[in-house]
Amino acid sequence: MRVFVAGASGVIGRALVPQLVAAGHEVTGTARSEERAEAVRAAGARAVVCDALDAEALRAAVTEAAPEVVVHQLTALPHRFDPRDREIYTATNRVRTEGTRNLIDAASAAGARRLVCQSIAFAYAPGARPEVMDEDAPLALGSPPPFGDGVRAIEAMERAVLGAEGLEGVVLRYGWFYGPGTFYADDGSVAHDVRRRRFPVIGKGTGLFSFVHVDDAASATVAAVERGAPGIYNVVDDDPAPQREWLPAYSDAIGAKKPFRVPVWIARLVVGKIATVAGVQPGASNAKAKRELGWKPRWRSWREGFPDAPR
Repeated sequence: MRVFVAGASGVIGRALVPQLVAAGHEVTGTARSEERAEAVRAAGARAVVCDALDAEALRAAVTEAAPEVVVHQLTALPHRFDPRDREIYTATNRVRTEGTRNLIDAASAAGARRLVCQSIAFAYAPGARPEVMDEDAPLALGSPPPFGDGVRAIEAMERAVLGAEGLEGVVLRYGWFYGPGTFYADDGSVAHDVRRRRFPVIGKGTGLFSFVHVDDAASATVAAVERGAPGIYNVVDDDPAPQREWLPAYSDAIGAKKPFRVPVWIARLVVGKIATVAGVQPGASNAKAKRELGWKPRWRSWREGFPDAPR
């Protein structure tokens, strides 16, 4: 099939494009610079330098590619993950709202039949205790900023994709990425903070995290390009886990010292109200993606992936 990947030079795009090419698809991908475009070409795809916020340029690029399927992998996150930064999601929120509208319009004008869109699986509303959520669970729309602003942008993006007339809308809610190019990569900001013991276990560390390696996120995206009913799918590994388990294991995998533990009230002073979610954050179930997309992660658990998967 002809596949257009918006955001082909990003973290998932770099893993996705080679997998799509290997599966026999004819791929066109966008990049924000000529240097990044060269990397897309090196992966076997046609590349176009294009800003998703430039509606006319995006429409021209998609129309020329004439794709059957459009894949939305657009983000604009900073290189450093810092929950204290009130602007951390600002650029990505704009891409996920305005950029998504532009991409939907371009896909429709080009006659595409399917739109596969990146979302997140760690935006579910917490309850009284940590639980593993499926795709029908409500999102944390009432969360404080900046995370709450990000969740509300996610909700608007998903609604636009699923409601796009004439397009089969598929939303992939990815878990916390690890692997090359991510915050958890050896050279990522989380690894840097963990090595400096600036990433503690908060409170009892009972909040759940659902991870997925970028290669597995890419393989799930290939599956969603090729098959599956329209709708929402969590793309996570098989092992949602509390912070008190995964953070020491991650520290060990990158050669760092054991993380400190800090009370919730201290964490709240540093990062704000979002720290109170640390003990009740939900995980996510991948049962639907396995059942309906025929997908399963190569790295079934972060317990295997942290020490052994590419990073």
